[in-house]
Amino acid sequence: MTSSMVVPVIDVQGDNFKELWPAMVLAIKTASFVAVDTELSGLGNRKALLAECIEDRYKAICHAARSRSILSLGIACYKKLDSKAADTYLVQVYNLTLLCSEEYIIEPQSVQFLVQHGFDFNKQYAQGVPYHKGNSKGCSDSQGVSSRALFTELLRARKPLVLHNGLIDMAFLYQCFYAHLPERLATFTADLSEMFPAGIYDTKYATEFELRLTASYLEYAYKKCKLDNSRSVASGGSGPHVHVEFCQYVGHMSSYVDYRECPAMASNEGQANSVCQRFSAFGWCPNGAQCPLSHDTDLIILQDEKGKEDKRSKRKRRKERKRGRGEETEGSSIFDGAPENKISHMELDSEEPLDLHQEATSELCPEGKAPFGAENADGGPVTAGAPDTPLTDSHENSPQKEEAVCMKPDSEGNSSAKTDAERKKLEAGSHRAGFDAFMTGYIFAYACTLAKKEQGTAASEEKRQQEESWLPACVNKVYLSGKAAPLHIVKSTFSKSSKAHVHKMEMVWGKSVAATLADRAPQANM
Repeated sequence: MTSSMVVPVIDVQGDNFKELWPAMVLAIKTASFVAVDTELSGLGNRKALLAECIEDRYKAICHAARSRSILSLGIACYKKLDSKAADTYLVQVYNLTLLCSEEYIIEPQSVQFLVQHGFDFNKQYAQGVPYHKGNSKGCSDSQGVSSRALFTELLRARKPLVLHNGLIDMAFLYQCFYAHLPERLATFTADLSEMFPAGIYDTKYATEFELRLTASYLEYAYKKCKLDNSRSVASGGSGPHVHVEFCQYVGHMSSYVDYRECPAMASNEGQANSVCQRFSAFGWCPNGAQCPLSHDTDLIILQDEKGKEDKRSKRKRRKERKRGRGEETEGSSIFDGAPENKISHMELDSEEPLDLHQEATSELCPEGKAPFGAENADGGPVTAGAPDTPLTDSHENSPQKEEAVCMKPDSEGNSSAKTDAERKKLEAGSHRAGFDAFMTGYIFAYACTLAKKEQGTAASEEKRQQEESWLPACVNKVYLSGKAAPLHIVKSTFSKSSKAHVHKMEMVWGKSVAATLADRAPQANM
């Protein structure tokens, strides 16, 4: 059903950080949008992170970000190639291993998960790129080569920022690479709106409210988008679809590349009864690998599609019977994507822990929607639904020029002949922020293509090119687990920017915040 894809993610650590710096900065500057994901050392009190009051929830997130740290950072740069007929993106993915220079809490739960999925703590402490948290210390944020300076380059690039269930990600990024988190949520959102004037997009929100998928945890959303995209391509390309291309790297730079395969989806027919319903709904199961039922996301997606088709057939037969009796047919108010069977036989425990990468919650979403929220709360480590095949990418020759960075694109990531070492990497399997960032960006690119197609063909090509190319219905809306409405990233008339943010903006841009925003305003819709 789907073609196999091999995604390269560049492994960045202390011994090659300076060497790869020009390539990373160039990739960010030339990208159309940048997707980000993090692996965290912990989150603290899980119940507080799902507090009913959003302000209380934000306080818990702040406490976690101030006391814990980012262990690795995934950055996926998607550059739209205008010369291509279809929506084609050149994608460069980086996985940065980081090491906080200050004391921080690391939870046994996260250590256990990361070790099980291939995270090398020895390498982190030996080669992790160092950083300090909180407010600026000297001019290292805007000059030199450091992880905080890389975040500054992301701000200077003025690109749309894409995350999945990204509230916790944004809080950690702010605390670790920007400044001390403000005490109030309204101040935090005001700062973010000025930091990213091109918009912040949450693919979990887009997955539920735009794509209307049956489930919205990251791996499910990615595989479902990839499956639908492959079907559109196989049908002759008449439907909306995207293409992704990757760079090929040779020489010693190839040693930085970790190739991971996203295999084609198998049919898995006749196995519907073996699916774990809890994992199917939330992308998380308390039994983990010990669960006797299947956690195969491919199988879950196919089962959900069959369930939706069965429901459509039943409704059609019901309408036909009513017509035969001369009765009026009821309007179809049921949302086809609502997985009524997802938790019908589950006894959800409100005491379940909130995983670092996935939220387990028994709160229901808006009427007609499934009770999502059991995943990717922060893009952090602990998740039963994390991809089993993380991927990586690298650079060759002098990265000063774009041609050197982007050598010979490999359309759709189809693998060519690989060495024995590369094949071992493909078979190893581990969980990586870099691949999660790639999946997040892929979902966003596909959703944008669908949204553009739904605008219709009445408008002229020139007019369509002038319109907003991303997801206007989702801009600056961040998913909130268990809530019917998202968090809006705006600066209201009742909130002010934080002093630390104002100081940082002046240091980064060398001018006042007002002057900076005036310069950046025309860039917001590019």
